[in-house]
Amino acid sequence: MSAEFTTAADMPPAEAAPPRAGWPGMATDLSGDRRMFHVPWGKAMMWIFLLSDTFIFGTFLTGYMSVRMATTTPWPNPSEVFALTIGGAHLPLILIAIMTFVLISSSGTMAMAVNYAYRRDRRRCAALMAVTAAFGALFVGMQAFEWSKLIEEGVRPWGNPMGSAQFGASFFMITGFHGLHVTAGVLYLSIVARGVARGAYEKKGYGIVEIAGLYWHFVDLVWVFIFALFYLW
Repeated sequence: MSAEFTTAADMPPAEAAPPRAGWPGMATDLSGDRRMFHVPWGKAMMWIFLLSDTFIFGTFLTGYMSVRMATTTPWPNPSEVFALTIGGAHLPLILIAIMTFVLISSSGTMAMAVNYAYRRDRRRCAALMAVTAAFGALFVGMQAFEWSKLIEEGVRPWGNPMGSAQFGASFFMITGFHGLHVTAGVLYLSIVARGVARGAYEKKGYGIVEIAGLYWHFVDLVWVFIFALFYLW
């Protein structure tokens, strides 16, 4: 003889609360912070975004390498184009070396911020995120100086007095797209750091700090490839 359920409390969980179907059900799950792919949905969405960004940067860099190898005119020497004269000394790639050091250092401070976030030490977490954002802002400032120097020397997206005309288009497009990501990251980290300092994530946890860290480490990793292909090749 089969058992009968007289109240909702007697019913099995699957029958008492069936999942909603379709797009409304998916939206309800996401807004309720359900887990997707065995990770929180916010982290999953960040990974998907970074994967799409990887394809974009990969396309840009592959196009740059193709143009670089196919051009028939001399490509500018990076050691000369990106050199600075300081105190009478000609220093090749000195600004680029400093920019790279600053951005890689910011990955270290971001990693420490995530560590303190999971310890729920919001004061140190917020401070380290602020330092990371400051490093990012310094990087963007140095990149703006680099751009202004090249523009003053006559480099344009459609021309270049130092050699191949494709140099300007490739350089401004790829470094500009990366600089836009760094700028967005500075704003993102500043907003999250402000929320951490105010205790906005005490109840729901500090997973957002790790998500912000994923974005920032990705931006730093992309710069390593740009540095190798633009400034060392």
